[in-house]
Amino acid sequence: MATIDSTYLGDLRTEATHLQSGTKIITDAPTDNQGKGEAFSPTDLLAESLASCMLTTMAILGGKQGITIDGTTCEVTKIMAANPRRVAEVVINFKFPKEYTDTEKKILEDSAYGCPVAVSLHPDLKKTVNFGW
Repeated sequence: MATIDSTYLGDLRTEATHLQSGTKIITDAPTDNQGKGEAFSPTDLLAESLASCMLTTMAILGGKQGITIDGTTCEVTKIMAANPRRVAEVVINFKFPKEYTDTEKKILEDSAYGCPVAVSLHPDLKKTVNFGW
């Protein structure tokens, strides 16, 4: 059973619909690749998927240990490479709203690095993660 319907709208734009919720995401090619850059690019979504997965997994596994990460934010930077054109590196800088013990930090880091997106990405894709401890 499909989870997403994706449609090419023309002019280097797509619309993806999450079938369970009906939520829609528009993508646009970036300005450095013939697009208008008016929405997330597919490679932006790849980088954000990693960050979002790390946050979600930290919340799930941390929550089981009584660790909350509510209010945590992160800045995500995608670095492209050529030949072939691809995402070469994703840089994620976390900002936690509170302090954690060394044990809690280890739990959060391990859960972030073990998230399904992180372990699904090719090992050649560099993942630079700064937890800000």
